[in-house]
Amino acid sequence: MRDEVQDYYGKTLSSSDDLQTNACCTAGDMPEHLKPVLGKIHDEVMTRYYGCGLIAPDHLEGTHILDLGSGSGRDCYVLSALVGEQGSVTGVDMTEEQLEVARRHVDYHRDIFGYQRPNVRFLHGYLEQLHELELEKEQFDIIVSNCVLNLCTDKAAVLRHAYELLKPGGELYFSDVYCDRRVPEALTKDPVLYGECLSGALYWNDFENLAKQAGFGDPRLVEDRPLTIDNPKLESKVGNLRFFSATYRLFKLDGLEPACEDYGQAVRYKGTISHNPDRFVLDKHHVIETGRVFPVCGNTYRMLHDTRFQSHFEFYGDWSTHYGIFEGCGTSLPYDTGSNGSMTSSAGTSGGGCC
Repeated sequence: MRDEVQDYYGKTLSSSDDLQTNACCTAGDMPEHLKPVLGKIHDEVMTRYYGCGLIAPDHLEGTHILDLGSGSGRDCYVLSALVGEQGSVTGVDMTEEQLEVARRHVDYHRDIFGYQRPNVRFLHGYLEQLHELELEKEQFDIIVSNCVLNLCTDKAAVLRHAYELLKPGGELYFSDVYCDRRVPEALTKDPVLYGECLSGALYWNDFENLAKQAGFGDPRLVEDRPLTIDNPKLESKVGNLRFFSATYRLFKLDGLEPACEDYGQAVRYKGTISHNPDRFVLDKHHVIETGRVFPVCGNTYRMLHDTRFQSHFEFYGDWSTHYGIFEGCGTSLPYDTGSNGSMTSSAGTSGGGCC
């Protein structure tokens, strides 16, 4: 199947218009502050990019980022503008045709962003074998990926390697396709369904368990939307399977608890992260308004206190008293099934949140 995917993205597809479904798309709209940067990306890089949306978490200045499945380099070049000349972006992809496009335009983007030297590089390799590349353990602040994990044949290996490559307090922030149940084995062998990011999709609960096994305690769902395949032939193949595009953030933090435990802690967002003066979105259930004291569980406290976000928050409370578990934690389908795919948040109305 790996060879099938390489042929699909290297030879079969010539632009994103050749995709047969809308699966390879991120859940949310493009943030306004990213649109001017996107407008500077070389036309060939844009044309050979297979997907939509952009995976770009907040507060990237000076960080070192790894992009898994970087393709033609579109996301890498946008991120290179956001990290600045003191940061860096490394892209990894297994498709030579895509890497050739990306590498052709390194100097073009260095010039257009006004850098003295490039802050982007591209490596050829398989995401399941990241340990074989010129990458050091605990090298990166952030790892991103845009609808690629589902194409990998050994997803557990990708998550394990990502954990090893992240610095303590770093995060894996990525979008992918998930299913509401395990995909039948026969469909996983269909090259078109697999290449279209459908039949390689993980059952959402299997994904969360794999993430925890890799070391990423308490996976956080940022946003999601149901997928509409809009292709009668492919719809007939998948039957009752429901697919979702979802963005997760996984933090490399030792000792995260398996549930949301209440220690009477709270945070206050200062409104100091670029392009986020009014609120900070940690995840789907933690939308933290500027200046508001926001009750949090111990895990959320650590995701803000022990990461690059620390200086942007005030922290209240300690670990001396345990008050039990936050209500609302469960194991049912975490995604919205409505047609509009809008993000909902209990945090927006209650002043506190639970994952």
